[in-house]
Amino acid sequence: MKISFVKPGLPSKGAVVVTAFDNRKLSAGAAEADEACGGAITRAMANSRFKGGKGQILEIAAPANVDVSRILVMGLGALKDIGDLDVEALGGRAVARLNASGEGQATLLLDPIGEARDAGRDAALAALGAHLRSYRFDKYRTKEKPEQKPTLKGFTVASAAHTAAKKAFAELEAIASGVFATRDIVSEPPNVIYPESFVERAKELTKLGIEIDVLGEKEMKKLGMGALLGVGQGSTRESQLLVMRWNGAGKPKAKGKAKPAKADQPVMVVGKGVTFDTGGISIKPAGGMEDMKWDMGGAGVVIGLMRALAARKAKANVVGICGLVENMPDGNAQRPGDVVTSMSGQTIEIINTDAEGRLVLADALWYGQETYKPKAIVDLATLTGAIIISLGHEHAGLFSNDDGLSEQLTTAGSSVGEKLWRLPLGEAYDKQINCQVADMKNTGNRSAGSITAAQFLQRFIQKGTPWAHLDIAGVTWSNEDKPSVPKGATAFGVRLLDRWIAAEHEK
Repeated sequence: MKISFVKPGLPSKGAVVVTAFDNRKLSAGAAEADEACGGAITRAMANSRFKGGKGQILEIAAPANVDVSRILVMGLGALKDIGDLDVEALGGRAVARLNASGEGQATLLLDPIGEARDAGRDAALAALGAHLRSYRFDKYRTKEKPEQKPTLKGFTVASAAHTAAKKAFAELEAIASGVFATRDIVSEPPNVIYPESFVERAKELTKLGIEIDVLGEKEMKKLGMGALLGVGQGSTRESQLLVMRWNGAGKPKAKGKAKPAKADQPVMVVGKGVTFDTGGISIKPAGGMEDMKWDMGGAGVVIGLMRALAARKAKANVVGICGLVENMPDGNAQRPGDVVTSMSGQTIEIINTDAEGRLVLADALWYGQETYKPKAIVDLATLTGAIIISLGHEHAGLFSNDDGLSEQLTTAGSSVGEKLWRLPLGEAYDKQINCQVADMKNTGNRSAGSITAAQFLQRFIQKGTPWAHLDIAGVTWSNEDKPSVPKGATAFGVRLLDRWIAAEHEK
């Protein structure tokens, strides 16, 4: 769908989208449209329940005296309560409604929303919402009827600040390209995306200036990555460790054992990339196992984030690491009771082979710290079903050893609609993964499952390094439409981390 920006004014064709506020107060553009069609909007409001409340929509098909096909009046609620996410949702809701109506072209007449708001940025945000909502993963659908397909080909925002809006949208569109990259790779079936093919997708980012390194099983074995390799040993697919580097603040001068100057230390983002998770020998139930294609959602976010940073030329140094494995139950698969040695030298007794993501992350985290000496680490993983029991599908779980980092991430998430909820860490929880035969076991008992998983990861964070773990199991995939997020892969985390890096780590 093509996005464009023009000067204010009623279009000569297609659908028109206008706004209204509480108590049926029309915006200037809505009032202009109402006058042009002989008061059709006023009459329709008088004969409906539409009050201009947030999220309300009033539709007028084939209005008189004008050539436009329909008018959508979008409620924004009380003027004083309107925020960025409301403006973004305006564009998303309009696209969803118009695609269902069969429209091919739409123009949003967006007047300034209050004196305190930036009109150019608002126009760009509305366009972003429209763009994000237009996403559709349909490459494998071959027999759809025309009426089942989206029809909207163009979405135009008419604003007095159209020049500023176009400039602001360029950066937002770059971020959206990262969101789409994540949605695409998480949506792919597991016979298409597996460790090697995931790496091939990542290599496309070299065109944007991202540097790529890949470690295969031979290299990882030399480094002692027994935790990660143990997970993938039951699969015919070779496990991989993918490293992506974006040096937007200048190439670091030191790497390896010598710690670089703080200005050169990168931010590190690590993603769990279990491209399919059967549970291994501790096999999952058959019902719903197909969903485990998105158990690489954390790695999917990392690849999307790196694309977004490069596309908008972020002035920050960021390392993205993805531990990529397939967890399968063949005759060589890891067994409950096995003991593996991680790259850190710590030993782990395998209690449950379905608690595999933390094993992958353990070695990926240690490798990243040893190699790049990051100034802060965030890992993302569809790690536990327990987080869904705790938080449902509204928040991702946040665990951190640093209050400042936790607050930064929470603020960034709130600003883009990707909400985090911090849960505790502590010695009492940590004791649950103590073990009689090894340094630790890979799972505790049934209580506090998300917390004990985070405690496990914390054992692989080096002293003095700010770290946060995001358990995104409940928010990686959505079974319902949201204003700017259609059903399916959400890419939760791409915009959050991009905003965090922009606010805290760009020069």
